[in-house]
Amino acid sequence: MESCDVGGRQQGPIWHRKPGPAARRGVIVNIIHSVKGYHSKTVRFLNVAFDSSGDSLLAGDHQGNIYVFDLNGNRFNLVQRTMQACTALAFNLRRKTEFLVALADYSIKCFDTETQELVSWMRGHDSSVSSISVHGSGRYAITTSTDTAQLWDLDTFQRKRKLNVRQSVGIQKVFFLPLSNTILSCFKDNSVFAWEFDTLRCKYQLPTPVEGSALLYKVFAVTRDGRIFVAGGKSNRLHLWCLESRKLIRIIQMPAKVRAVRHLEFLRDSFDGGSNQVLGVLSQDNIMRFINIETCKLLFDIGSHEEGISTAAISPNGRYIASVMENGSLNLYSVQALTQEGNQPPPPTFKVVENRSRCPSEANKLTMRVTSGRSERPWKSKESKIQSRLLKLQVNTSPENKENELPGGLNKKRLRALLKGFGEYPAKYRMFVWRSLLQLPENYLAFSSLIDKGTHSAFVNIQNEYPIKSQKLLRVLQRTLSALAHWSAIFAETPYIPLLAFPFVKLFQNNQLICFEVVATVVVNLCQHWFEYFPNPPVNVLSMMENVLAHHDKELLQHLIKHNVTAQVYAWPLLETLFSEVLTREEWLKVFDNIFSNHPSYFLMIVVSYIICSRAPLLHCDQKADFEYFFHHRNNLDINVVIKEAYHLMETTPLDIHPQRMLDDFIPLTKGQYPVFNKYPKFIVDYQTQEWERIRQDEIEYLRERQLAHELEAEAQQRKAEDEAWYRKQELLREAEEQRRKMLLEEEEKLAEQRQRLAAVKRELKVKELQFLDASRRRFLKYQQDQRQMELKRLDDDIARKASMREQETAAAIRDVEVQRMELESQRQIFEQHLIKDQEAVTKEMKEEVDACRRKVDLEDHLVQRWMEVDREEKQKAQKVAEENLAKAEQKRLDTDWRLRALHKLKSGDQACEKRYQEIAKLLHDNRVKEAELLEAMREAEEKKVFVLFLFLGGTDTNVTVFLSLGRRGEELASRERELLAEVRRLRQKLASQARSRHSPAPFPATKWTP
Repeated sequence: MESCDVGGRQQGPIWHRKPGPAARRGVIVNIIHSVKGYHSKTVRFLNVAFDSSGDSLLAGDHQGNIYVFDLNGNRFNLVQRTMQACTALAFNLRRKTEFLVALADYSIKCFDTETQELVSWMRGHDSSVSSISVHGSGRYAITTSTDTAQLWDLDTFQRKRKLNVRQSVGIQKVFFLPLSNTILSCFKDNSVFAWEFDTLRCKYQLPTPVEGSALLYKVFAVTRDGRIFVAGGKSNRLHLWCLESRKLIRIIQMPAKVRAVRHLEFLRDSFDGGSNQVLGVLSQDNIMRFINIETCKLLFDIGSHEEGISTAAISPNGRYIASVMENGSLNLYSVQALTQEGNQPPPPTFKVVENRSRCPSEANKLTMRVTSGRSERPWKSKESKIQSRLLKLQVNTSPENKENELPGGLNKKRLRALLKGFGEYPAKYRMFVWRSLLQLPENYLAFSSLIDKGTHSAFVNIQNEYPIKSQKLLRVLQRTLSALAHWSAIFAETPYIPLLAFPFVKLFQNNQLICFEVVATVVVNLCQHWFEYFPNPPVNVLSMMENVLAHHDKELLQHLIKHNVTAQVYAWPLLETLFSEVLTREEWLKVFDNIFSNHPSYFLMIVVSYIICSRAPLLHCDQKADFEYFFHHRNNLDINVVIKEAYHLMETTPLDIHPQRMLDDFIPLTKGQYPVFNKYPKFIVDYQTQEWERIRQDEIEYLRERQLAHELEAEAQQRKAEDEAWYRKQELLREAEEQRRKMLLEEEEKLAEQRQRLAAVKRELKVKELQFLDASRRRFLKYQQDQRQMELKRLDDDIARKASMREQETAAAIRDVEVQRMELESQRQIFEQHLIKDQEAVTKEMKEEVDACRRKVDLEDHLVQRWMEVDREEKQKAQKVAEENLAKAEQKRLDTDWRLRALHKLKSGDQACEKRYQEIAKLLHDNRVKEAELLEAMREAEEKKVFVLFLFLGGTDTNVTVFLSLGRRGEELASRERELLAEVRRLRQKLASQARSRHSPAPFPATKWTP
């Protein structure tokens, strides 16, 4: 056994000379990591993982060193030093050089094996990560700890989802199902849920195991096709679940030495189509046992009590097993070497159904025991209970007993007795009985070598000749025929070999090794002397059958000869198809129960028996086509009668024509390697093979030339199609262009029509607008005319009112003047009347007259002011009217006429006013004359009063001074009165001049019409 110490080295070879298949107990190399120093020690390996190809191995030790072992290149490399122990590894990512490692600090790191650099660091767990499951695409990973499971995206290294559970429940494992998008989660309460990966929706939950079979699940494994799910725990039992039907289909009971299961993993085969049959079970005794889950047969085991296994990993290609040992080293096993050891005669195992009570439980019915002792076989007791009985080794070892002894503890003599009594074997045990009768060697390695050669060229296109609906069945048939062709070249040239093998392929499609060996055994024993006249049918065998038929039913043979029906018509179709065309499944199985239990000559006898039992319909046939149809289709025939007749023929046929004399006894296939099959004319086969090869090469050349011609033709057709497509495209483009032009013309016409309609609408709108504007203008003109008429009327009213006011003012002024004159006259009269009164009365009267004059002056001043205000208001109104008339006169002729009329009226009014002012001036002149006369009279009267007063006072000096003072005062009053009168005259003159200037005719500019 090779040993490799990686201590102190970063790279190097794994072994100096790779051990062959005969290595001790299959160990290729033992890898250790020793540290030399003052205290030498060995660093323990903790975890191991294979890449997707199975040719590279990743291992991590207790100090955090990560090694990559290239098994093809015989090299190891130290790719990383994490400085802390790893708890889980994964090496099957989408990027082949990257791997995941879970560390003791609850983190997950991704490293690159080539650059030896850290790619990503993922955190999120609060406890140790126990497993890492990678999706089939390598893009997603699930990391599992006791309290949570997390889904990671390995492209971005971001966490997508997190599965949390109650602390009381706990998680055992969460992982992807192979080749699917389903996630399986297993909890500590034995519940198993399946989740849809895309939506994380719960698809289903596995039901609770049947009563009496419950165990605490700890470890799990799934076949590559994702159909079978195995669970184990603290028990020696394993539960097999079918994930498609979601039912517990089997309970496997391990040997009594197994008390608990620590690890489960399937061993993959290259020819099982993903339905793995071999399961590795690591138990508490540190031994990993590999069993067949179908037969419950212990194939081989690895490890021992001295060199126990801690954990293990199996390569995806099924070639290697890497196990971490209890002592910390790493063992690499060769599956080929282990299976060679397993090909030694192992202790037989059987499926045993135990019933421990009258009411058997469902769990006991599912239980299958794996034992390491002799075989067990069910027998019926007197109470009709199914019990397990141990078959002990027979002490009598006579040659006859040795001949009847079969593998698995069966006895051929007893089986024949059972077959004779029941006519067939129990369906449940038929396959097992057949394997025992045929003594199949189960040469796993030899069959693997045949399968590894691939599909034989003769059967590459078998689906064209035999279109089978089931793809799986077609693949199994193709592999079986290819293995037969690789075993012996005759089978590649035999046209009927697919018909011969198909019934067994359909029967053993789930176990290709057994299928191949059954077909090979049938060919070696039942098809003796078939290939001596190749490529013709076996004339010698057909002659033997014809001799037997002639001996037992000469009339039927004469009838067949009469109608030119030879043995190639009535016997050969039954031989080359093994009755599969003329029998049903149940009849075929019953027939081969008897064939496998007897001498190979029985097969020929049962063909003759079938012909003899069909004599009635055959005697009625007179056409060769009817005979051919009869032997290629099912017929209404009792198969039990055929079987009994065959036994009768075996017993009554003379020895000189008996086939048993010509055929050898049953010879099973040899173990280890299959026997050489060369019982055929080798030169014919070789010549035919050469011819076939030449024809194949010619055909390949022809096909190549035809392919080239087809390619050239296809290229020409493609060019032609491209040209036609180009011309068609150009035509389409031209048509499209013409169509677009037509569309553009139509659109332009429509646009022109729309523009015309729009122009018409615009014209209508413009006409309506002009009409509306004309109507508005007319309404506005009418409104202006009405307004002007109203204004003219208002002006006429104002003129009439002002004229009346002026007349009233003039009349009031005249009345005032008359009143003043009358007052003056009355005052003069009163003065004259009371002039003679006493001086005090005269003085008083004079004062009163002065006051009256003052009041008159004030009244006249008030009247003058009032006249001035009225004059100013009239001036402003006249100015405003003039401005308005001037603005309007520029637009309308009516204004001019109206102003002319207004001017005439004003002129006539001014003339009337002038006359009135002349009259007022005449009255004022008369009034001034009278005032002067009054003042003269008053002065004279004052002088007289002064003189009278002087005379009255007596002319003294004092009186003179008084008189002089009074005279001065009188003069002052007179001067003041004159000044007041002069002021009144000035005011009156000013008023008159203003009246004349206000009513003078104003010049008007030339007027014109405006549109």
